[in-house]
Amino acid sequence: MLPSDSAWLALERPENPMTITIMLRVDGLTAGRFREFLEVYWTAWERFLCRPVWKAPAWYWQKDPTFSVSHHLDVVIDRFDQHQLQDWVSARLNEPLPRYRPGWKFWLAPNAQGGAALLLRLHHCYADGLSLLGIFSTLCPPSPRQYPAIYGAAELPQLERWTTYARQWLGNMAAQVSQVSAATPDAGNDSGAGQAGRTLEASARMVHELSEFLVEPADTPSELRRPLLGRRSCRWSEPVALERFRTVASATHTTINDVLLACVAAAVRPRLGMSPEQLDDAVMHAAVPVDIRSRMPEGIRPEEGEPGNCFGTVFVPMPVDGASALERLFRIKHETRKLKKSWQPGIAWGLTASAALLPEVGRKPLADLFFRKASAVVSNVPGTPETRYLAGCAITEQMFWVPQAGDIGLGVSIVSYAGQVQFGVVADEAILANPHEFLDDCLSELDQFPGGLST
Repeated sequence: MLPSDSAWLALERPENPMTITIMLRVDGLTAGRFREFLEVYWTAWERFLCRPVWKAPAWYWQKDPTFSVSHHLDVVIDRFDQHQLQDWVSARLNEPLPRYRPGWKFWLAPNAQGGAALLLRLHHCYADGLSLLGIFSTLCPPSPRQYPAIYGAAELPQLERWTTYARQWLGNMAAQVSQVSAATPDAGNDSGAGQAGRTLEASARMVHELSEFLVEPADTPSELRRPLLGRRSCRWSEPVALERFRTVASATHTTINDVLLACVAAAVRPRLGMSPEQLDDAVMHAAVPVDIRSRMPEGIRPEEGEPGNCFGTVFVPMPVDGASALERLFRIKHETRKLKKSWQPGIAWGLTASAALLPEVGRKPLADLFFRKASAVVSNVPGTPETRYLAGCAITEQMFWVPQAGDIGLGVSIVSYAGQVQFGVVADEAILANPHEFLDDCLSELDQFPGGLST
């Protein structure tokens, strides 16, 4: 198993499992149609037939000799209303996946009010959110009469190739730094001096970015930093037209992502449990996953449609002391512009991948290095702009929750799909007693911006 995948097994804790949860509302989906979908399409990815197995000194994928789709699908016939459905999904979040089978499972509630509810829980070692989005985009075409054309992937041993390319890449970087340090540029050789200067600049930037990452201050103690109970609940908002966020972004010369993060900052502010004076000096970050596939060298970058974990993390300072909606928005804009070209996601990915290579005693310091820097995880999941169809049935809503590693107990999901946006929240019960109020505050903030009021 690649280090970037097995890292999520190494960082797991009993009270905070590293499991991704996806919920789809699929109009008219029946148990028979979905079972056929699993048997034909989903299991075409050989990784989903395997379970992670520890054989010292590493984790391996091992095919489950007793694999059956029936082990990975539960059908619930209850006619859930919206409130009952949210309670039912929360209960599933607290249901452990068995270690003796592949680490994923679907639940289908075909009779839920408003359309069938399909829930997937999958351990993070199988794939990150972007990999899963790619898989669902492949399997869910934009027409009910269209079948998936190309799908599936064999699970081949890649660690030796991956390690070779990684060592080669790192060795080339180290050699360049060494050559630049030892060389005396020839004044008559402009091209050589220019190349040396660029390499030296890149090396200096790497050192600077790593230093900034390591010295970034930890979050101020707050109500969001309590010891976790290990029991979580989740909620999700009604869909909001994406055009409302686009209108605000246009009116304020920001981006839609800036507006979304500003809504989250407004909802976080009252839940820190701080007075206005304390907020003035408060430090609070959101850990935001960032795709780094385009930045990875050949040989390490996964193939198209291949499941895996290829994202880093940026720690976005949240302006919780901002006195107005516009102040919070413009400060978010400033921070995201700074981080846009940062090497921080790649550094974070490399440090995370190294967790699986460390002995048990070395993992906690690495985890503390990461998780003391944030009080929440905020994932922004871009879905397709058009409606997609699963087994010929229209997907009307998508929701997505990522795990919160270490002592982080609050996760906020922002999902765009088919011209609409939904906010979701998952929180340990020690952190948020009423997560639906958090969502109300996210949507209330939107009304405070120019053009943000619903019509």
